[in-house]
Amino acid sequence: MTLARMIGTLMGVGNIRPAPGTWGSLAALPLAWLVHLIGGFPLLLIAVLSAFFKGWWATAKMTKGSDDHDPSEIVVDELVGQWIALLPLSYAAWNMGVNVLVMWPGWIAAFVLFRLFDIWKPWLVGWADRRGDALGVMLDDVIAGVFAAVGVLVLAALYHAT
Repeated sequence: MTLARMIGTLMGVGNIRPAPGTWGSLAALPLAWLVHLIGGFPLLLIAVLSAFFKGWWATAKMTKGSDDHDPSEIVVDELVGQWIALLPLSYAAWNMGVNVLVMWPGWIAAFVLFRLFDIWKPWLVGWADRRGDALGVMLDDVIAGVFAAVGVLVLAALYHAT
């Protein structure tokens, strides 16, 4: 297995069927928890940026010369988007000095919202997906992750306002 394939498929997670994107998002959850546990919000933010650039590189390598710009086995983009959706939880837990797992309803919301936006591809998510290149593969999930993160913040505000 090449380095690009290891990164792009998250060590083979992208080969799991059905719904490899959902499996990629699920795999991102314990990895995000581990990164947060080791270094809190700052490390998770650095990991998001690092994974984005490594994923962009791997996606470009894996799709070079292919008509399929977004093969289903590439799921590193789901990891990046899912981690972005979790950033508000990581920040809040890090800032308040609490265990990030006590925010478990937020983890569920982040997962569901990210998958919803990634599958539905509204507005800017669809625009990025239609680029038809490796950057578009990564960007549609980044934008879906941002939308999901905003949704997590809105849901948290509504929950804590009552």
